[in-house]
Amino acid sequence: MTTGMEMPEQPRSRRQTRAAILTHLLQSGGSFRPPLAKAVRLSEASLSRILFDLKAEGLIEEVRRPAPYVGGPTGLVSLDGSVALAAVELTGQWLSVGVGTLSGELHYTERVALPAKPTAESVGRVFREALTLLRDWTRRRRIALAQIGVSIPGLGRLSISTNPIIPCDIARIGAMLAQMFAGVPVEFTNSVVAHATFHRCRRENYPFSGAHLFVFVGQGVAGTWVDDPTEADALQPVELGHMVFGTDGPRCRCGHHGCVEAYTSLPALAELLGVSEAELLQLGSDWVTAVPLSARARQELRRRLFRLGLAIGNTLNVKPCRGVAISGWPSLLAEDDRKALVDGVDASLLGGPEHAQVSLAFVPPSNGNDPRAALAFAAFCLACRGGMPAASTEAA
Repeated sequence: MTTGMEMPEQPRSRRQTRAAILTHLLQSGGSFRPPLAKAVRLSEASLSRILFDLKAEGLIEEVRRPAPYVGGPTGLVSLDGSVALAAVELTGQWLSVGVGTLSGELHYTERVALPAKPTAESVGRVFREALTLLRDWTRRRRIALAQIGVSIPGLGRLSISTNPIIPCDIARIGAMLAQMFAGVPVEFTNSVVAHATFHRCRRENYPFSGAHLFVFVGQGVAGTWVDDPTEADALQPVELGHMVFGTDGPRCRCGHHGCVEAYTSLPALAELLGVSEAELLQLGSDWVTAVPLSARARQELRRRLFRLGLAIGNTLNVKPCRGVAISGWPSLLAEDDRKALVDGVDASLLGGPEHAQVSLAFVPPSNGNDPRAALAFAAFCLACRGGMPAASTEAA
């Protein structure tokens, strides 16, 4: 029941207020003071006081820009380009490390190949090699890192010691980072969270601003619930790619048979197209025009997309939401092919997308540009803690 009166807002702590400002700047790329104050629900006087602190700490800068209207503001507030972040991103082929800025610009990247048959021990050695390169590069340039973001495929509540997707000992890697980068805040996340963060913070015209489901179709298939961008736990992974459609299906890298990932991941797509996974990765987005698709292969492709749609629809049955953003190779297809995915959602979602008022949007693939997703996640982590020390528990 509505009474016409708005409930008073819960008071925000200093950290939460700073987080609101920094996450808005992260997503907008910069803002003049009046719209920034409105967006974060502060008076211009209160905003000025906090911006003064953020500027003094080297987290933001204000540069003169032509006023958006006569007599309007001329100081554009944006994140400071001198803040250095490190990104560590594990993929099926290699481990990428890099150093970049809050705005996503990369100053350094390095890739170390994974062994053909990785084990927790061999992946640990790859991490040590890559992190040593990262440490040496920052030391030579006397760069002080403000945050490290680490993206791991399949990372979840069951993978603290071992990971079912790419074997690695998370606790051991955490200890390695703590030793090599003492005092630098480190956050681990599932790859899908890093990619969702990249799209939300780096892509213009991202289709959703409220709560929604983000689905990533790359070397794996996964989803994440996306909610309030000012909280670090706003992105919660959901393993929809490991929904089993029949135990007699193809074997998945998680060890089960018949997972939706085993039908729709990039390795599965490469097999269907009759090319190697390496060749498909090298072609990138061009595979759609470079690889001819027979009528039979196209029919099978649509069958698999329908299955992915079923998985998405079933996920929405468990936890309804109004929007689904889909990133990955399906985004590159013509609308006629993508319709199979939408039909799959319609076939499993209670009432169908129209009745459930669910909007589906396809966004460009973001795989293959690592470690940009991990860098976006590192920036998000720094913004979420308001740029304050990780150990800070300062209240309002």
